[in-house]
Amino acid sequence: MFRSGSSRRTRILGALLAVAALCISSFVAGDVFAAERPNILWITSEDHGPQMGCYGDSFATTPNVDRLAGKGLLYTRCWSNAPVCAPARTTLISGMYAPSMGGEHMRSMVPMPKGTKMFPQILREAGYYATNRAKEDYNLAKNGKVWDESSGKAHYRNREEGQPFFAVFNSGKSHESQLRRRPHKQVHDPAKVRVPAYHPDTKEVRQDWAQYYDTVTAADADAGKLLEQLDADGLADETIVFYFGDHGSGMPRSKRWPFNSGLHVPLVVYVPEKFKGLAADDYKAGGKTDRLVSFVDFAPTVLSLAGIEPPDWMQGHAFLGKHIAPPQPFLFGFRGRMDERIDMVRSATDGRFVYIRNYMPHKIYGQHVQYMFQTPTTQVWKRLHDAGELNAAQGAFWNTKPPEELYDLQSDPDEVRNLAADPNHREALLKLRKAQRDLAARILDVGFLPEGEVFTRSAGGSPYDMARSASSEENTVDEKSLSRIVEVAELASMLDADALPTLRKHLADGNSVVRYWAAMGLLMRGEAALASTGVELESALADESPHVRIAAAEALGRYGDDSQRKAALAALVELASLDENDVFVSMSALNAIDAVGSRAAGVADEIARMPTRGKFPNNRYSSYVPRLLKDILPMDEK
Repeated sequence: MFRSGSSRRTRILGALLAVAALCISSFVAGDVFAAERPNILWITSEDHGPQMGCYGDSFATTPNVDRLAGKGLLYTRCWSNAPVCAPARTTLISGMYAPSMGGEHMRSMVPMPKGTKMFPQILREAGYYATNRAKEDYNLAKNGKVWDESSGKAHYRNREEGQPFFAVFNSGKSHESQLRRRPHKQVHDPAKVRVPAYHPDTKEVRQDWAQYYDTVTAADADAGKLLEQLDADGLADETIVFYFGDHGSGMPRSKRWPFNSGLHVPLVVYVPEKFKGLAADDYKAGGKTDRLVSFVDFAPTVLSLAGIEPPDWMQGHAFLGKHIAPPQPFLFGFRGRMDERIDMVRSATDGRFVYIRNYMPHKIYGQHVQYMFQTPTTQVWKRLHDAGELNAAQGAFWNTKPPEELYDLQSDPDEVRNLAADPNHREALLKLRKAQRDLAARILDVGFLPEGEVFTRSAGGSPYDMARSASSEENTVDEKSLSRIVEVAELASMLDADALPTLRKHLADGNSVVRYWAAMGLLMRGEAALASTGVELESALADESPHVRIAAAEALGRYGDDSQRKAALAALVELASLDENDVFVSMSALNAIDAVGSRAAGVADEIARMPTRGKFPNNRYSSYVPRLLKDILPMDEK
């Protein structure tokens, strides 16, 4: 009996001790969870810059984000890296610069690099419940399940009890499409709008800017509802909140352009008191910081806040959390193909000066992107240019670009006075030029390849991995050859007249991308270059690379004699058809025909008969050739 009773008491005591241990363990784990595993909420909105009250804009009506800034930290210098949604979100979701992955072109689609993941996957593996409501729009193909839920019904409320969450809620109410919607009930007074120096001051422009402010107010209201909901759920003290826009305003010369006007976004971060240990030294409730941050930093920052060390392949730097990195000296931007129009621009800033590097200076700023031309401001702006009624600052958008631009945001916030040739600002120019070139080398910027070459050389794999593969072939693209490609691209696009002999030599190079930039360099120099390189360009019409042939044909079509023009147009017509060519070659050839203008009028009938359907690597590319075919006709008016 004694043994039996003792055994029973022992079992009871053991059970009580186990329960006590479990309670203590749960309490300690809960305490650690509270200290180390915050919820993280992203509230995002589309197509608007820092035109908000908390950023000192007295015309704006943004009470909800203003209140968040009053208890959180406002970042005065945050860039989206890309001035348009899809490549910006590509950088956000990966923690890598889109040009390093071949994903900088609008609505392109490339594979993720081997061994990498979209950062919500890493959070989910660590136990987070990750939701997205509801914008994805990446230029990267998802590799496995990224979100627990990504839809119009996604919500952190659907998680398991006690599970930490990362949730994204996006408002589209400030999107470009909304600022041109008519009829519209005006709230902000168009007469009180500040029209930037690059826009003409017309009723249409004022209407669009005022309506833009109305849409920002609507996005702010969405943010307010989410913050109220978070508070009602009893989670405000458990959740780190980010509010930011996805790039600059939807107005033309902001969206799509890697000026500060297209890249500067609002960013407010609120860190509750219990998680202040995860904030940076510059965090102060209701404060501001000049720390330079950009979208490439957001993925490593969220991981850092969750207690996860960012992987080495991420190219950004955490600015909050356990694994915070030192402040960075520069921010970087980029522009690739914008829908149906081809371009290549890179930019950098140190917070005061903005450096723009135009690798295709022969193209005008305001190329005819069909979607952009639906905005009334774009239409009236172009009409006034054609009528010769704009001043120099307003008219610059419709002219070709200089190779380099430099703007002082302190004295010129609208970025209309180019200081690149000013000897008094030479030091700033050289510093930012070097920073931009160093980044291209560090990330192996595959944007220096024509988009079609990126796809053919990657052979279904990741362009990122392609650029890091070892090969002894002359025509390969790896770290060594990419460095040489960048060197020739720099030579071609800086427009120095004494570069002609070297460019002629590179037309015979064994690497097709080197030959492409050599031909582009001759095209950029126009008639002056053609006089001494016409024979070489005629030979280039037979190059094995279609992109070399297109560059040579555009030069001959625009500046050659009648015989050269006819040969060039014959080559371009052949390359433009989707029957025989991929979408990248077709787009490039059609852009070249459009640039030839009225000199291409003789092939109008052939263009009109071209197919609008073909084989596309992804359906995202399917609208671009039809848009170009519609836009370049009738040719006799160009």
